[in-house]
Amino acid sequence: MSEPRGAIVVGASSGIGEALARTLAEEGYRIGLAARRTERLQRIGSELPTQAYVATMDVTDVDDAREGFFQLAEAMPSVDVVVVSAGVGDANHDLEWETERRTIDVNVRGFTAIATAAMEYFERDSDTATDRDGHLVGISSVASRFGNGGTQAYNASKAYVSRYLEGLRDRQTDSDADVTITTIEPGFVDTEMAYGSFWQCSPETAAEQIARAIRKERTHVYVTRRWRLVAWLLHAMPEAVCRRLLS
Repeated sequence: MSEPRGAIVVGASSGIGEALARTLAEEGYRIGLAARRTERLQRIGSELPTQAYVATMDVTDVDDAREGFFQLAEAMPSVDVVVVSAGVGDANHDLEWETERRTIDVNVRGFTAIATAAMEYFERDSDTATDRDGHLVGISSVASRFGNGGTQAYNASKAYVSRYLEGLRDRQTDSDADVTITTIEPGFVDTEMAYGSFWQCSPETAAEQIARAIRKERTHVYVTRRWRLVAWLLHAMPEAVCRRLLS
C-alpha cells in the first residue's frame, strides 16, 4: 500500500483554507493545519476523516512562522502539497497606515516567508508520496488584475502573489527539483473578505475547484472558471474605462 499523501494548509482556520483542508482530507490527504486560532484548528482537525496535525502560526512573525512550518512538515509522514491561503483584505479608504501595514505584512511578507520555506523543504527533503518533489499552491485573487481605491493594498499584494509564483515557475526551468507551482485567482467567494456578490461562490465550491487544479497539476486557475473572462476584459480595456466600471 502506498504512503498516504500529506498536505499543509496555511490559513486553515476559516474561508477557502478551511474548506480546502476538509476537501483534501476527504480525498485521503493527511492534513497539517496552520493558523493563529489554535482551538479552532483543533476542532477542525477533530472533524477530519484523516489524521490532522496542528501548528499555531502568525505569518506576520516571519521567522517564527518559518520555524513552525518546518516543525509541522517534519512531524508529518509526508508533505506533498503546501497551500498558502493566509490573507487579509480590509478596506482602507482613509489610508490608515496600520491597516496598510498589516495587509503587506500578511499578504506579502507572510506569504513569501511560507512560500520560500515550502520550496526549501521540497528541494531539500523531497519527502513526498508521489513522484514529484512537491506542489506549492498560492491563493491570489482576480483583484490582482487591477488597482482599486479603498482596497489598494490588498489588490497590490495579490498582484505580488501572482507575479511571485510566476517567478518561481520560471525558476523551476533551471532547477533539478520537480515542484509544481499553482496560482489560484478566485473572484468573489462567500467569506469574511468578500467585497461583492457578483458570480459569488461558496468556499466549498472554491475548494472543489482548487482540489481539481491540484490533481491536474495546473499552473494557473480562476475560481470560478468564468472569472477568466473578467480577467481578460480587465486586461483588454483602457485603464480609464476600468476605473469607471470599478468605482
